[in-house]
Amino acid sequence: MKIILKNMKKFSAVCLLIFSLIILIGCEKEPVVPTVIDDTPPINTKVYRTDVRTGVSEVILDEIELGFGFFWDLANDDLESPGYGLIPDRFNTYTGNPGSIASIASVGFGLSAIPIGVESEWITREEGEERAYNTLVTLQNLQRTHGFWYHFLSMETGLRAWSSEVSIIDSALLINGALTVGRFFGGRVEELAYQLYEEMEWSWYFDTATNKFYMSYKPEVGFQGYWDMYAEQLMIYVLAAGSPTYPVGKGAYTLMKFGSQKASSTADYGSFYMTWTGSLFTYQYSHVWIDFESYVDQTGYSWFQNSVNAVDAAIAFAKTQTATYEGIHENSWGMSATDGPDGYVGPYGSGPSAGNAHVVDGTVPAYGAIGSIVFRPTEAIAAAENYRTYDRFWSIYGFKGAYNLSESTNGWFASDIIGIDKGISILMIENYLSGMLWEIFMEVPYITDGLEALDFTMVS
Repeated sequence: MKIILKNMKKFSAVCLLIFSLIILIGCEKEPVVPTVIDDTPPINTKVYRTDVRTGVSEVILDEIELGFGFFWDLANDDLESPGYGLIPDRFNTYTGNPGSIASIASVGFGLSAIPIGVESEWITREEGEERAYNTLVTLQNLQRTHGFWYHFLSMETGLRAWSSEVSIIDSALLINGALTVGRFFGGRVEELAYQLYEEMEWSWYFDTATNKFYMSYKPEVGFQGYWDMYAEQLMIYVLAAGSPTYPVGKGAYTLMKFGSQKASSTADYGSFYMTWTGSLFTYQYSHVWIDFESYVDQTGYSWFQNSVNAVDAAIAFAKTQTATYEGIHENSWGMSATDGPDGYVGPYGSGPSAGNAHVVDGTVPAYGAIGSIVFRPTEAIAAAENYRTYDRFWSIYGFKGAYNLSESTNGWFASDIIGIDKGISILMIENYLSGMLWEIFMEVPYITDGLEALDFTMVS
């Protein structure tokens, strides 16, 4: 009997143990699954091209559509290539061959053109998003120095070409394009665009001793030159001031303005800050993306009006050259850096210029006037319509680079289209038609942060 009771106690103890284990297992919490946070921005489905100007010259509409084709058709579209998305610096209209060298500035203009193609229904949104994203992947994988890119690259390999510099201004043009498509598409494109921007070390490219940005950098020789007076670099001050990672404050902007020269007003134009050569692109580039018409700086100065006055001066200057050069007159104006009969000439420009360094030989680029369409639309369109009367100035991608009617008996017409020249033309046309690029770009928080850091304020 004692044995039976002893065994029953053991059996009860075992049962109690089993029951306790069952209770414990039943009460055990479900395993905790880590929460995965997706930081990818939402897809942007906003339609921007909703209020488009009507009754516009067919020449202008043809130029923007054909010009878009330059950037879309000629880009490296081989997804297996390390140069995917790169866009040639030039296209020869005689041979039909694009150059083998890409310009990162041309890529920046081409990226910015993608929203135009999508909302004009020349390409699908899916095609545009794929091109934009994979181009940004290429940019992420290219050679970079403190976040900046080399100016010229091999179209196929993406490697540095021509011993070119690590360029702050061309990198700025490139990142403007990246930020534009990033905001336009949202999602993975925006995420990668913002990452590329935040990796740019603006403070590295800045000389604290002089309070100026350097102009170029080559690993073989280091930094060279300074952005020391007003030119196309307004965008650099905004981009640098808005950086959450490597910002540069307003001192550089303030010093630039203080050290720049103003032309006095005349009966033909108002006072304006001049650039060294008076090349019109210097009054245009930053205005492609930043809506300076809606902002003034701390002193109330409008850089948009500055460009309006500079364009007026360029038109007035052209009228003074008519007696000397057959191809320069009130409907053929806007001298600016471009190809001439003897090759590329950077100082082509109009007076007055800060360095009195403008070169005039009768050569007129199409983009000088067309890229000024937001500043003086009537005059720009009249010039474009005049240019269209010359069949030798037209091509599969719209206007060629430049012409010079004073050269030889029949005049000289460029063989090439230069990517940055075509870029300024079509993007400014779009801003004239709809303001779309301004609307997209001004939604990028870094840009409004940069303007605020520089003490710019919106005008009513």
